[in-house]
Amino acid sequence: MYEIRLRVGRPLFVSYDGGECFLRKQGEEQYLVTREDLKETMEHVSGYSLYAYEDEIRQGFLSVQGGHRVGVTGKVILDGNQIRGMKYISCINVRLAHQVLGCADPVMPYIQKNTWVAHTLIVSPPRCGKTTLLRDIIRQLSNGREGIPGLTVGVVDERSELAGCYQGIPQNDLGPRTDILDGCPKVEGMQMLIRSMSPSVVAVDELGKEDDYKAVESVIHCGCKLIATAHGDSMEDVLEQPLFRKLWKDRVFQRYILLGTGEHAGMIQGIYDRNGNLC
Repeated sequence: MYEIRLRVGRPLFVSYDGGECFLRKQGEEQYLVTREDLKETMEHVSGYSLYAYEDEIRQGFLSVQGGHRVGVTGKVILDGNQIRGMKYISCINVRLAHQVLGCADPVMPYIQKNTWVAHTLIVSPPRCGKTTLLRDIIRQLSNGREGIPGLTVGVVDERSELAGCYQGIPQNDLGPRTDILDGCPKVEGMQMLIRSMSPSVVAVDELGKEDDYKAVESVIHCGCKLIATAHGDSMEDVLEQPLFRKLWKDRVFQRYILLGTGEHAGMIQGIYDRNGNLC
């Protein structure tokens, strides 16, 4: 099971491996979610301390024990141009965490050879496995493998999806040499890790903003290796984005890993070098 969506006044929706469906009681019509259902769900996932999650709700999600993530939508409360909070929550999306140990096995020989690690960008549309793959790459770099020593990895987990931290403790296995900045913006986080933690590798999820360019430059120029992900259906799609056009022109990434979509979601479609040639 991947997701459970509760929308007030609409059927309870479940997404799972191989399909999706609206739930119903035996012999009855589809079950329609009530506002009371959402209230009880929010109280339960917050440990009946919803006020403790105000900062996370302001960003549209909660991270809960087990590495699971609960997205919320509703009436946004603004203070000038800043989001102050949310009320009248009308939809909850429970995204169940799935760590796939070993899923990076096929790509590791292409991005790590002895002490050399390639600056790597993983490309796929949403929900096609790029975060899962990145998570296992981090774990394997941190653990070390087949006579290759483990590396210190710094992770900027802006949306708490990689480590799935709960009260500061990672719920997913990212390896014994991994340091995590949970809930930290990528640009500031990359700078903080470089200054204070001396990582050999910096890993971030979902690059895309033009502001990310300077932070990426700082990682590269200080001698760290960068492993990151980006949204895109293809290499051409990614290179339409200004940030990645710049990075491509500068030949920053030495490996591009393209994942499949649809029935091929999560499958490796190609691994390319910095010139766009298949490895």
